Amino acid sequence: MSLQDYRPMMERCSMCLNCRWIPFDKIKSQRYGQNCPSIGYYNFNTNTARGRFQMAQSMLDGRTTYTDDVIETIHSCTACGACDMACKVCRYNLEPLDHNLELKAHAVADGKTLPGQLPVIENLVKENTMLVGAKKANRMDWAEGLDMIDLFKETADVAFFAGCQYSYNKDLQKVARNAVKVLQKAGVKVGTLGGADNCCAGRALQMGFTKEYNDQSSANIKAFEKAGVKTIVTPCSDCYHAFKRQYPKSGSTVEVLHMVEYLDRLIADGKIKFTKSVPMSVTYHDPCHLGRLGESFTPWEGKEKKILNQVHTWEPRRPRYTGANGIYDAPRNILASIPGVELVEMERIREYSWCCGAGGGCSDTLPEFSSWTAGERLTEANATGADALVSACPWCKNNFANAVDENGNKMQVLDIIELVQMAL
Repeated sequence: MSLQDYRPMMERCSMCLNCRWIPFDKIKSQRYGQNCPSIGYYNFNTNTARGRFQMAQSMLDGRTTYTDDVIETIHSCTACGACDMACKVCRYNLEPLDHNLELKAHAVADGKTLPGQLPVIENLVKENTMLVGAKKANRMDWAEGLDMIDLFKETADVAFFAGCQYSYNKDLQKVARNAVKVLQKAGVKVGTLGGADNCCAGRALQMGFTKEYNDQSSANIKAFEKAGVKTIVTPCSDCYHAFKRQYPKSGSTVEVLHMVEYLDRLIADGKIKFTKSVPMSVTYHDPCHLGRLGESFTPWEGKEKKILNQVHTWEPRRPRYTGANGIYDAPRNILASIPGVELVEMERIREYSWCCGAGGGCSDTLPEFSSWTAGERLTEANATGADALVSACPWCKNNFANAVDENGNKMQVLDIIELVQMAL
């Protein structure tokens, strides 16, 4: 679709501003009632989904031109999907997140980007990763010494896809190594593409660089097919979302599981048994791309129509992604099964979770905004009295850890795999 194709949605947005808040019946306090980091930080109407609908319509009509503020507004969406979830509580005929992403793509096609975006995309094209400075040749350094199956030579139970953060980030590589060791200890035959895989490029799509995303995703799908991959397990929520929600649009049929889903199965089947107590109270952060954006893709073909020339609908009925069917129970089941761990929930959880601030490329392009967003979540986590903030996404962990350092916060930040390893 083009931006022009979204004009009917722009025109039928009722300007209710529900996109700014979690559903009103779920708000527990005024302090933690908002769901959109962009409006929370910039405090300007255009930084809401409603405002972006208005701005896009104004641009198409020639009433608004690109200025530095307009460009920053377009790209200051973390692509977290909170506005989309809130809108669909009472609407069926709007797609705020898809529109926001198309608005970004429209700006990128017009050459209107932020300075921090270009080095990221250039490295993606050159080195097949969006971590600036990382090299394709070093993609498998994290796995040195691990005995994993080469999927181009023999089959395995699962293909382990670490993702860029776990592959290149020195502080996170040990988490990926431990993930593989945990699976192998449970008797799982773990395979790898041996560096033939590329960045999932989901973040390129979130930033509006659709060509670069299509190039990388096509290469990955071909590699999966060549290696005969049937099931992918990834500890990265961004990769999970890309593989499960986006790649099927290009024909991928691979089963995709996040590490927490697979661990939950293994624990339930008795293949993982915890032997050590971890006396710690924790609060769990639901990553956007594992939670409300973790729902499976449902193919659909149809057309829009009007009833009595007024009510917009689709024939046949179009899939409705509300965020309610994301991966929420698996990580909580894991935490509940670890001896000594006490889960203390924040106010905004599950599909109403507040974004970590790293999404949409914002951690690279708008670092102050990204850090503020992470700081807001850390404040909410601290309010629970928990010892640690736990998540199941390397981008979330990295952004929270950076915000802790920058803001002097004392909250410990852990990957859920680290807790699992502590208990074995």
